[in-house]
Amino acid sequence: MENIQLFIMIKWLKRISAAAAIGVWLYAIMVFIKDPAPFRELVPYCMGSTMLIFGILSGIFKGLEFWEAKIKENKAEK
Repeated sequence: MENIQLFIMIKWLKRISAAAAIGVWLYAIMVFIKDPAPFRELVPYCMGSTMLIFGILSGIFKGLEFWEAKIKENKAEK
C-alpha cells in the first residue's frame, strides 16, 4: 500500500513540476514580449531562458524517475 502512495505522489510531483515550469516559461516570454527592445535583440535571452527552464524540468523528471525505479527495484527484491 505504501508503494502505491509513493507512485501516486511521484506522478503528481511530475505534473506539478511540469505545470510550474510551463507557467514560469510563459511568464518569461510575456516579460520579453513587453520589453520595448526589438525581438531580435531578445532572442538569445528567450532561447537561454527556455533551455534553462526546461533543462531544470528534465533534471527533476529524471530524479523522480530514478526514485520510482528504486522503489520498483526494492519491491522486486522483497
